[in-house]
Amino acid sequence: MDRLVSMLRAAGDPTRLRLLLLLRQAELTVSELIEIVGQSQPRVSRHLKLLGEAGLVERFKEGSWVFCRAADRGTGAELGAAVAALADPALQEADKARLTHVRQARANAAAAYFKSNAAEWERIRALHAPEADVEHAIARHLTSRSIENFLDAGTGTGRMLELIAPHAKRAVGIDVSPDMLAIARDRLLRESIQNAQVRLGDIFRLPFPTGSAASGFDVVLFHQVLHYLDDPGAAVSEAARVMAPGARLLIADFAPHKEEFLRDEFAHRRLGFSDREVEGWFATAGLVHAGSETIAPQGAGEKLTVKLWLATAKAKAKKEAA
Repeated sequence: MDRLVSMLRAAGDPTRLRLLLLLRQAELTVSELIEIVGQSQPRVSRHLKLLGEAGLVERFKEGSWVFCRAADRGTGAELGAAVAALADPALQEADKARLTHVRQARANAAAAYFKSNAAEWERIRALHAPEADVEHAIARHLTSRSIENFLDAGTGTGRMLELIAPHAKRAVGIDVSPDMLAIARDRLLRESIQNAQVRLGDIFRLPFPTGSAASGFDVVLFHQVLHYLDDPGAAVSEAARVMAPGARLLIADFAPHKEEFLRDEFAHRRLGFSDREVEGWFATAGLVHAGSETIAPQGAGEKLTVKLWLATAKAKAKKEAA
């Protein structure tokens, strides 16, 4: 009862209510919230602190920036949804208009980053099977069953969140690059994907507790990530740590190849992976190999084969589950 009263008090202030409603629509920095609500930094920070203490808002630090988002799980998420349903839409119009300006600023920044890197990315894309084929295969494997909690490990531009989040109750993307996260956030805002979020994080040390049936991820994806790592097997083991019993993991990456320029010019640490190597990672991580799929190059200029490897986490023994 005391916790509920605390949450209601936190949401009851007009400014805090505005902040909560905004953060249910988008993940925003403190400076962006200041711009939208037109109040001082100390005052906005104080309101956010109270909302956070009440469990209605979560705060995440990325370098010198702090991102805020409405709670997406538990009692805080339930109360936030109830408050949003009761709020008068007409009273939110001014804040929504300012939020649109913030989104446009993000979109402009993302477009500039894409423009400066597009030629290099297109050079890699031209080497392997069409992305549409790869994405179709990933979606076919992952969305064949319902998804509660989806983790995109090394989310990059957030494309996999855009692809899979509509089929999940909750989706989280982790990446070590603030530039990539900025693009991913713009994508989520632009596509109005509200059940997905991104976080700055190291996939060797995921910022999540050990997985359980109640809180673990039931689907984990590594999409074109592991070839950048010195120790991809360790990343797979860390992913296994946060998976729920019976969860599924999918790796989409290159089969072994000889394109040395990818190592020299694009920081690829590994030139693809063999089935035996990936299956060894699964065994070490305590996962069960569940099959693979090959997507071969088709066009004249395509040289790289994309592979999908699937694994499942072992279900709890009946005695342990009891």
